Amino acid sequence: MTDTMKRWETPALGLHTLRLADVPRPIAKAGEVLVRVEAVSLNYRDGEVVENSMGADLTFPFTPASDMAGTVVAVGEGVTRFKVGDKLLSTFFAGWVDGAPLSWSEAPPQGGPLPGMLAEYVATPAEWCVHAPLSLTAGQASTLPVAALTAWMALFELGHLHAGHTVVVQGTGGVSLFAVQLAAANGARVIITSSSDEKIARAIELGATHGINRSRVPEWHTAVQALTDGRGAEHILEMAGGDNLTRSLHAVANGGRISVIGLLESDQLNAPVMALLGKRASIIGISVGPRRALEDLIAMIDRHGIEPVIDHTYGFEQVPEAFAHLGRGAFGKIVIEVGR
Repeated sequence: MTDTMKRWETPALGLHTLRLADVPRPIAKAGEVLVRVEAVSLNYRDGEVVENSMGADLTFPFTPASDMAGTVVAVGEGVTRFKVGDKLLSTFFAGWVDGAPLSWSEAPPQGGPLPGMLAEYVATPAEWCVHAPLSLTAGQASTLPVAALTAWMALFELGHLHAGHTVVVQGTGGVSLFAVQLAAANGARVIITSSSDEKIARAIELGATHGINRSRVPEWHTAVQALTDGRGAEHILEMAGGDNLTRSLHAVANGGRISVIGLLESDQLNAPVMALLGKRASIIGISVGPRRALEDLIAMIDRHGIEPVIDHTYGFEQVPEAFAHLGRGAFGKIVIEVGR
Protein backbone atom coordinates (compact mmCIF):
# COMPACT_ATOMS: atom_id res chain seq x y z
CA MET A 1 0.00 0.00 0.00
CA THR A 2 1.13 3.53 -0.69
CA ASP A 3 0.83 6.35 1.82
CA THR A 4 -1.80 8.13 -0.26
CA MET A 5 -5.17 7.23 -1.74
CA LYS A 6 -7.98 8.70 -3.79
CA ARG A 7 -11.18 9.93 -2.17
CA TRP A 8 -14.31 11.61 -3.48
CA GLU A 9 -15.22 14.75 -1.59
CA THR A 10 -17.18 17.98 -1.81
CA PRO A 11 -15.80 21.35 -0.63
CA ALA A 12 -19.35 22.72 -0.31
CA LEU A 13 -22.97 21.70 -0.87
CA GLY A 14 -23.96 20.61 -4.36
CA LEU A 15 -23.33 17.54 -6.48
CA HIS A 16 -21.59 19.78 -9.02
CA THR A 17 -18.78 20.27 -6.48
CA LEU A 18 -17.82 16.56 -6.32
CA ARG A 19 -14.09 16.09 -6.89
CA LEU A 20 -11.62 13.22 -6.74
CA ALA A 21 -8.77 14.13 -4.39
CA ASP A 22 -5.41 12.62 -3.44
CA VAL A 23 -5.22 12.41 0.36
CA PRO A 24 -3.14 10.56 2.98
CA ARG A 25 -4.22 6.96 3.51
CA PRO A 26 -5.68 6.59 7.03
CA ILE A 27 -4.15 4.40 9.74
CA ALA A 28 -6.12 2.05 11.98
CA LYS A 29 -6.06 3.47 15.52
CA ALA A 30 -6.91 1.53 18.66
CA GLY A 31 -10.30 -0.14 18.21
CA GLU A 32 -10.34 0.50 14.45
CA VAL A 33 -9.94 -1.54 11.29
CA LEU A 34 -8.40 -0.28 8.06
CA VAL A 35 -10.58 -1.42 5.17
CA ARG A 36 -9.77 -1.55 1.48
CA VAL A 37 -13.09 -0.45 0.04
CA GLU A 38 -14.29 -2.70 -2.77
CA ALA A 39 -17.80 -1.40 -3.41
CA VAL A 40 -20.12 1.39 -2.35
CA SER A 41 -23.85 1.57 -3.06
CA LEU A 42 -25.84 4.78 -3.25
CA ASN A 43 -29.07 5.61 -1.47
CA TYR A 44 -31.54 8.40 -2.20
CA ARG A 45 -30.34 10.05 1.01
CA ASP A 46 -26.75 10.26 -0.25
CA GLY A 47 -27.68 12.59 -3.08
CA GLU A 48 -29.84 14.74 -0.81
CA VAL A 49 -27.05 15.08 1.78
CA VAL A 50 -24.60 16.30 -0.86
CA GLU A 51 -27.16 18.69 -2.35
CA ASN A 52 -28.69 20.24 0.77
CA SER A 53 -27.21 18.42 3.84
CA MET A 54 -30.68 17.11 4.92
CA GLY A 55 -30.15 18.99 8.17
CA ALA A 56 -26.82 17.30 8.91
CA ASP A 57 -23.95 19.43 10.20
CA LEU A 58 -21.33 18.51 7.61
CA THR A 59 -17.62 19.14 7.91
CA PHE A 60 -15.98 20.08 4.60
CA PRO A 61 -14.39 18.66 2.62
CA PHE A 62 -17.06 15.99 3.01
CA THR A 63 -16.97 12.44 1.65
CA PRO A 64 -20.46 11.05 0.86
CA ALA A 65 -22.17 7.63 0.88
CA SER A 66 -23.04 5.33 3.78
CA ASP A 67 -22.91 1.80 2.34
CA MET A 68 -19.58 0.02 1.97
CA ALA A 69 -18.23 -3.49 1.44
CA GLY A 70 -14.52 -4.17 1.74
CA THR A 71 -11.64 -6.22 3.10
CA VAL A 72 -9.73 -5.66 6.34
CA VAL A 73 -6.07 -4.87 5.61
CA ALA A 74 -4.97 -3.83 9.11
CA VAL A 75 -6.38 -3.89 12.65
CA GLY A 76 -5.74 -1.48 15.46
CA GLU A 77 -4.88 -2.33 19.05
CA GLY A 78 -7.62 -4.18 20.91
CA VAL A 79 -9.64 -5.27 17.88
CA THR A 80 -11.02 -8.81 18.24
CA ARG A 81 -14.14 -8.72 16.01
CA PHE A 82 -12.12 -8.87 12.79
CA LYS A 83 -8.79 -10.02 11.45
CA VAL A 84 -6.81 -9.12 8.35
CA GLY A 85 -8.49 -10.62 5.27
CA ASP A 86 -12.03 -10.56 6.68
CA LYS A 87 -14.81 -9.24 4.45
CA LEU A 88 -17.05 -6.70 6.15
CA LEU A 89 -19.82 -4.16 5.70
CA SER A 90 -20.33 -0.76 7.26
CA THR A 91 -23.37 0.03 9.40
CA PHE A 92 -25.42 3.19 9.07
CA PHE A 93 -25.73 4.41 12.65
CA ALA A 94 -22.39 4.77 14.44
CA GLY A 95 -22.56 2.92 17.74
CA TRP A 96 -26.16 1.62 17.69
CA VAL A 97 -25.47 -2.06 18.36
CA ASP A 98 -28.85 -3.21 19.69
CA GLY A 99 -31.69 -2.26 21.96
CA ALA A 100 -33.88 0.82 21.98
CA PRO A 101 -33.29 3.31 19.16
CA LEU A 102 -30.70 5.97 19.88
CA SER A 103 -31.10 9.57 18.83
CA TRP A 104 -29.19 10.74 15.76
CA SER A 105 -26.98 12.80 18.07
CA GLU A 106 -26.11 9.70 20.12
CA ALA A 107 -25.58 7.47 17.05
CA PRO A 108 -24.97 9.75 14.05
CA PRO A 109 -25.26 8.31 10.54
CA GLN A 110 -22.19 7.58 8.48
CA GLY A 111 -22.33 9.48 5.22
CA GLY A 112 -23.69 12.60 6.90
CA PRO A 113 -22.96 14.06 9.34
CA LEU A 114 -20.09 11.57 9.75
CA PRO A 115 -17.77 11.16 6.75
CA GLY A 116 -18.83 8.55 4.21
CA MET A 117 -17.23 5.70 2.31
CA LEU A 118 -16.37 6.90 -1.20
CA ALA A 119 -12.63 6.35 -0.78
CA GLU A 120 -10.10 3.67 -1.60
CA TYR A 121 -9.52 3.06 2.12
CA VAL A 122 -11.43 3.88 5.28
CA ALA A 123 -10.41 3.52 8.92
CA THR A 124 -13.47 2.85 11.03
CA PRO A 125 -14.25 1.51 14.51
CA ALA A 126 -14.62 -2.26 14.40
CA GLU A 127 -17.83 -1.96 16.44
CA TRP A 128 -19.42 -0.10 13.52
CA CYS A 129 -18.99 -3.03 11.11
CA VAL A 130 -20.42 -6.50 10.49
CA HIS A 131 -19.11 -9.58 8.69
CA ALA A 132 -20.21 -9.64 5.05
CA PRO A 133 -22.56 -12.35 3.77
CA LEU A 134 -20.88 -15.43 2.38
CA SER A 135 -23.21 -15.73 -0.61
CA LEU A 136 -22.78 -12.31 -2.22
CA THR A 137 -20.13 -10.40 -4.13
CA ALA A 138 -18.80 -7.17 -2.66
CA GLY A 139 -20.98 -5.14 -5.01
CA GLN A 140 -24.11 -7.06 -4.01
CA ALA A 141 -23.24 -6.96 -0.32
CA SER A 142 -22.71 -3.20 -0.36
CA THR A 143 -26.44 -2.72 -1.01
CA LEU A 144 -27.52 -4.20 2.34
CA PRO A 145 -26.70 -1.76 5.19
CA VAL A 146 -29.37 0.86 4.45
CA ALA A 147 -31.91 -0.29 1.84
CA ALA A 148 -32.18 -3.97 2.76
CA LEU A 149 -32.08 -3.30 6.50
CA THR A 150 -34.81 -0.68 6.18
CA ALA A 151 -37.09 -3.22 4.49
CA TRP A 152 -36.13 -5.84 7.08
CA MET A 153 -36.95 -3.51 9.99
CA ALA A 154 -40.32 -2.55 8.51
CA LEU A 155 -41.47 -6.08 7.74
CA PHE A 156 -39.79 -8.37 10.25
CA GLU A 157 -38.00 -6.70 13.13
CA LEU A 158 -40.90 -4.33 13.86
CA GLY A 159 -43.67 -5.62 11.58
CA HIS A 160 -43.61 -9.31 12.58
CA LEU A 161 -44.60 -10.38 9.08
CA HIS A 162 -46.05 -13.88 8.72
CA ALA A 163 -46.71 -16.16 5.77
CA GLY A 164 -50.07 -15.26 4.29
CA HIS A 165 -49.86 -11.56 5.08
CA THR A 166 -50.37 -9.07 2.26
CA VAL A 167 -47.71 -6.39 1.73
CA VAL A 168 -48.07 -3.30 -0.46
CA VAL A 169 -44.76 -1.99 -1.77
CA GLN A 170 -44.62 1.41 -3.46
CA GLY A 171 -42.15 1.97 -6.29
CA THR A 172 -39.14 -0.02 -7.47
CA GLY A 173 -36.17 1.55 -5.68
CA GLY A 174 -33.76 -0.33 -3.47
CA VAL A 175 -35.90 -0.56 -0.31
CA SER A 176 -39.00 -1.52 -2.30
CA LEU A 177 -37.37 -4.37 -4.23
CA PHE A 178 -35.72 -5.74 -1.10
CA ALA A 179 -39.18 -5.72 0.50
CA VAL A 180 -40.56 -7.69 -2.45
CA GLN A 181 -37.81 -10.30 -2.21
CA LEU A 182 -37.80 -10.64 1.57
CA ALA A 183 -41.58 -10.78 1.92
CA ALA A 184 -42.02 -13.28 -0.92
CA ALA A 185 -39.26 -15.51 0.48
CA ASN A 186 -41.22 -15.70 3.73
CA GLY A 187 -44.56 -16.61 2.19
CA ALA A 188 -46.24 -13.19 2.02
CA ARG A 189 -48.37 -11.92 -0.84
CA VAL A 190 -46.85 -8.78 -2.35
CA ILE A 191 -48.68 -6.06 -4.31
CA ILE A 192 -46.41 -3.50 -5.96
CA THR A 193 -47.39 -0.07 -7.28
CA SER A 194 -45.47 1.66 -10.05
CA SER A 195 -46.10 3.94 -12.99
CA SER A 196 -44.30 1.50 -15.33
CA ASP A 197 -45.74 -1.76 -16.64
CA GLU A 198 -42.21 -2.92 -17.45
CA LYS A 199 -41.05 -2.39 -13.87
CA ILE A 200 -44.16 -4.11 -12.53
CA ALA A 201 -43.40 -7.14 -14.73
CA ARG A 202 -39.81 -7.24 -13.45
CA ALA A 203 -41.02 -6.99 -9.85
CA ILE A 204 -43.37 -9.91 -10.41
CA GLU A 205 -40.39 -11.93 -11.62
CA LEU A 206 -38.77 -11.16 -8.25
CA GLY A 207 -41.73 -12.50 -6.31
CA ALA A 208 -44.49 -9.88 -6.33
CA THR A 209 -47.95 -11.37 -6.80
CA HIS A 210 -49.79 -8.40 -8.33
CA GLY A 211 -48.93 -5.00 -9.74
CA ILE A 212 -50.95 -1.77 -9.89
CA ASN A 213 -50.01 0.89 -12.44
CA ARG A 214 -50.68 4.08 -10.48
CA SER A 215 -50.55 6.22 -13.63
CA ARG A 216 -53.70 4.43 -14.78
CA VAL A 217 -55.12 3.86 -11.30
CA PRO A 218 -54.09 6.94 -9.29
CA GLU A 219 -56.48 5.93 -6.50
CA TRP A 220 -54.50 2.71 -6.18
CA HIS A 221 -55.96 1.86 -2.79
CA THR A 222 -59.19 0.82 -4.50
CA ALA A 223 -57.27 -1.84 -6.44
CA VAL A 224 -55.65 -3.08 -3.23
CA GLN A 225 -59.07 -3.43 -1.64
CA ALA A 226 -60.32 -5.35 -4.69
CA LEU A 227 -57.31 -7.68 -4.71
CA THR A 228 -57.80 -8.46 -1.01
CA ASP A 229 -61.59 -8.91 -1.14
CA GLY A 230 -62.06 -5.72 0.85
CA ARG A 231 -59.74 -6.74 3.70
CA GLY A 232 -56.80 -4.51 2.87
CA ALA A 233 -53.09 -5.18 3.39
CA GLU A 234 -51.47 -5.96 6.72
CA HIS A 235 -48.31 -4.06 5.75
CA ILE A 236 -47.85 -0.98 3.58
CA LEU A 237 -44.48 0.62 2.85
CA GLU A 238 -45.20 4.32 2.40
CA MET A 239 -42.55 5.80 0.14
CA ALA A 240 -44.07 9.08 -1.10
CA GLY A 241 -45.46 11.10 1.80
CA GLY A 242 -47.96 13.94 1.37
CA ASP A 243 -51.47 12.98 0.32
CA ASN A 244 -50.32 9.49 -0.62
CA LEU A 245 -50.56 8.59 3.07
CA THR A 246 -54.34 8.94 2.79
CA ARG A 247 -54.36 6.31 0.06
CA SER A 248 -52.15 4.05 2.18
CA LEU A 249 -54.55 4.47 5.07
CA HIS A 250 -57.51 3.48 2.89
CA ALA A 251 -55.55 0.43 1.67
CA VAL A 252 -54.38 -0.88 5.03
CA ALA A 253 -56.24 -3.66 6.83
CA ASN A 254 -57.90 -3.14 10.19
CA GLY A 255 -55.13 -3.28 12.76
CA GLY A 256 -52.48 -3.17 10.02
CA ARG A 257 -49.38 -1.01 9.88
CA ILE A 258 -48.03 1.66 7.57
CA SER A 259 -44.25 1.99 7.63
CA VAL A 260 -43.24 5.50 6.59
CA ILE A 261 -39.91 5.22 4.79
CA GLY A 262 -39.75 7.73 1.96
CA LEU A 263 -40.57 11.33 1.18
CA LEU A 264 -40.32 11.23 -2.58
CA GLU A 265 -43.33 13.51 -3.07
CA SER A 266 -43.42 15.52 0.16
CA ASP A 267 -41.73 15.82 3.55
CA GLN A 268 -45.19 16.23 5.11
CA LEU A 269 -47.82 13.58 5.89
CA ASN A 270 -51.53 14.22 5.26
CA ALA A 271 -54.24 11.81 6.38
CA PRO A 272 -57.72 11.97 7.97
CA VAL A 273 -57.65 11.17 11.68
CA MET A 274 -61.05 9.45 11.66
CA ALA A 275 -59.87 6.99 9.01
CA LEU A 276 -56.84 6.21 11.17
CA LEU A 277 -59.00 5.68 14.23
CA GLY A 278 -61.52 3.60 12.30
CA LYS A 279 -58.82 1.28 10.97
CA ARG A 280 -57.00 1.13 14.34
CA ALA A 281 -53.88 1.16 12.21
CA SER A 282 -50.32 1.92 13.24
CA ILE A 283 -48.19 4.48 11.43
CA ILE A 284 -44.50 4.12 12.25
CA GLY A 285 -41.38 5.82 10.99
CA ILE A 286 -38.58 3.53 9.84
CA SER A 287 -35.00 4.75 9.84
CA VAL A 288 -32.66 1.81 9.11
CA GLY A 289 -31.74 -0.18 12.26
CA PRO A 290 -29.05 -1.43 14.66
CA ARG A 291 -26.00 -3.59 13.95
CA ARG A 292 -27.59 -6.72 15.43
CA ALA A 293 -30.56 -6.47 13.05
CA LEU A 294 -28.18 -6.18 10.08
CA GLU A 295 -26.47 -9.37 11.24
CA ASP A 296 -29.86 -11.13 11.42
CA LEU A 297 -30.69 -9.91 7.92
CA ILE A 298 -27.37 -11.16 6.55
CA ALA A 299 -28.05 -14.61 8.02
CA MET A 300 -31.43 -14.63 6.27
CA ILE A 301 -29.87 -13.49 2.97
CA ASP A 302 -27.35 -16.33 3.11
CA ARG A 303 -29.99 -18.88 4.11
CA HIS A 304 -32.44 -17.99 1.31
CA GLY A 305 -29.89 -17.14 -1.37
CA ILE A 306 -31.45 -13.75 -2.08
CA GLU A 307 -29.51 -11.68 -4.62
CA PRO A 308 -29.89 -7.89 -4.48
CA VAL A 309 -31.16 -6.15 -7.60
CA ILE A 310 -28.51 -3.85 -9.07
CA ASP A 311 -29.60 -1.48 -11.81
CA HIS A 312 -26.10 -0.44 -12.86
CA THR A 313 -22.51 -0.67 -11.64
CA TYR A 314 -20.12 2.26 -12.16
CA GLY A 315 -16.37 2.53 -11.83
CA PHE A 316 -14.69 4.63 -9.16
CA GLU A 317 -13.92 7.38 -11.67
CA GLN A 318 -17.62 7.56 -12.62
CA VAL A 319 -19.09 8.74 -9.32
CA PRO A 320 -20.76 11.86 -10.83
CA GLU A 321 -22.46 9.64 -13.42
CA ALA A 322 -23.61 7.30 -10.65
CA PHE A 323 -25.20 10.18 -8.72
CA ALA A 324 -26.85 11.42 -11.91
CA HIS A 325 -28.39 7.96 -12.41
CA LEU A 326 -29.55 7.99 -8.80
CA GLY A 327 -31.30 11.28 -9.43
CA ARG A 328 -33.11 9.91 -12.50
CA GLY A 329 -34.36 6.91 -10.54
CA ALA A 330 -33.27 3.29 -10.67
CA PHE A 331 -34.77 -0.19 -10.65
CA GLY A 332 -32.99 -1.42 -7.55
CA LYS A 333 -29.55 -0.18 -6.52
CA ILE A 334 -26.69 1.84 -7.99
CA VAL A 335 -23.26 0.41 -7.12
CA ILE A 336 -19.76 1.86 -7.46
CA GLU A 337 -16.89 -0.61 -7.68
CA VAL A 338 -13.92 1.13 -6.11
CA GLY A 339 -11.24 -1.03 -7.71
CA ARG A 340 -12.81 -0.68 -11.15
